[in-house]
Amino acid sequence: MVVGVIALLALAACGTETGTGSGSGDGSGSVRTGPRLTGVHWSVDSVTAGGRRTEAPDGAHVVIDPEGRATGNFGCNHFTAETRTDGDTITVRQATTTQMGCEKGVQRFETAMSRAFSGELTAAVTGRTLTLTTEAGDAIALTSEPPAPLTGTTWTVTSLVSGSTASSLPSGTEQKARLSFGKDGSVRGTLGCNSFRGNVTVTGSTVTFGRITSTRMMCPDPLMKLERALLAILDGRTTYRIDHRTLSLTAANGEGLGAAAPAPGK
Repeated sequence: MVVGVIALLALAACGTETGTGSGSGDGSGSVRTGPRLTGVHWSVDSVTAGGRRTEAPDGAHVVIDPEGRATGNFGCNHFTAETRTDGDTITVRQATTTQMGCEKGVQRFETAMSRAFSGELTAAVTGRTLTLTTEAGDAIALTSEPPAPLTGTTWTVTSLVSGSTASSLPSGTEQKARLSFGKDGSVRGTLGCNSFRGNVTVTGSTVTFGRITSTRMMCPDPLMKLERALLAILDGRTTYRIDHRTLSLTAANGEGLGAAAPAPGK
């Protein structure tokens, strides 16, 4: 597993680039290959090992920060690592991964990755695609994925937040609450049972909600509990933050919600 993580984390070898060439390093451990790879969400598409291509699980990704620290997810287990490079050859100095039990299909992918990527790797970028290749010709394919926009995205509420503590939704209400912001300053969706609509003003990192109107159906207690919590959050000024495909909304009193955008193409 750790070997697989090390191989995938070879991404960080690209470090920060400023040039347009595709060759030598500059002595600082960075490779100048043109497109900047740091700060990009790289979605893992597949691993090809021994001539057999294995598709990556949903959620498998890598993000590299400007210091060369790589973090990500195989689709089940999370990982982190520090790396250095020599030209376009990539070496990972440290790597750690969680050890959660995974579904069989995901485990097969992680096993294929660990077997295929255990030595030196080279990196090549073509447009939005990054390919990491072993000396034997096995390869991992990744694609840069932009963050979801606030407007035009259907956000599904996944958690409630109080201060620094996030909690799961009441049992039976998962995947029930959604909200969508329009470019015309509108917001609409469902609170879990009742639908709602209203107006918002987006300024910088704040979203200010105007009056929210909703239908008045009576729902089971867990749904009503969720709706009351959401209506309290969607009231007045909130701070919002988007981390790739995750949205957080936080009111002035520290109460908030977490929501997720659908995977691309869904």
